Amino acid sequence: MTAAQPRLRAMLSLSITAVFIVGLIASQWLLTDTAQRMQFDARLAPPSLEHWLGTDALGRELWARTLTGLALSFWVGCLAALMSTLIALSLAALATLSARLDALVSLLIDTLLSVPHLILLMLIAFALGGGTQAVIIAVAVTHWPSLARVLRAELWQLRQAPYVRISRALGKSRWFVLHGHLLPHLIPHCMVGALLLFPHAILHEAALTFLGFGLSPSQPAIGVLLAEAMRYLNGGYWWLGVFPGLGLLLMVLMFERLSSHLRRAL
Repeated sequence: MTAAQPRLRAMLSLSITAVFIVGLIASQWLLTDTAQRMQFDARLAPPSLEHWLGTDALGRELWARTLTGLALSFWVGCLAALMSTLIALSLAALATLSARLDALVSLLIDTLLSVPHLILLMLIAFALGGGTQAVIIAVAVTHWPSLARVLRAELWQLRQAPYVRISRALGKSRWFVLHGHLLPHLIPHCMVGALLLFPHAILHEAALTFLGFGLSPSQPAIGVLLAEAMRYLNGGYWWLGVFPGLGLLLMVLMFERLSSHLRRAL
């Protein structure tokens, strides 16, 4: 494999993902109220030329509700992944300032990693009263430990670099070394880390919503659609669960593929 191949694959994955994101955002401007429009004469209609992905129990178009749910999951995942990356970077940088702070950060990382993930998510979302903001905060404050551990290890390794030692020998402060020499090297790690956190964020958002601890049932989120589909699957209305779940899976795999190619390229 030549050196250019990982970059080409990363650019191709980035282009496909960018087209998907632009299409997803543009669809929300075009849909207006289609996702909430009820058609009682077309309740639980199967997929057809008139109803592309079928309709739900209230006659609402499933393709419109799936697109709206994916767009909502995208924004929740983006905000949660960015917040989680900032938390991880801040704590990793804090750990390099002194041995006590490093021990405190390590203890915090080990503590959060030892707690069952989904249970902690449910507790935080429930304590914050549910809703979109609660889900974003719950996902953000529970997904940073693994990335923080990687960033912390990378910072400690960079501290032994010759140019860092020379900078310290010239009398530069720890903050100057951290801000001027160490943090710029972590940008690729943070980019890949945020992309890797994104699929986990949207999957846990869907799981929280599916269990009733996340977004409001009035919002056409993927977790809401899957929870509603559970009532009708035994009746043979398979499209209610297949298409929203398939859309979520495709979005997760797309971003996971992009992060994998980007990690190799960087």
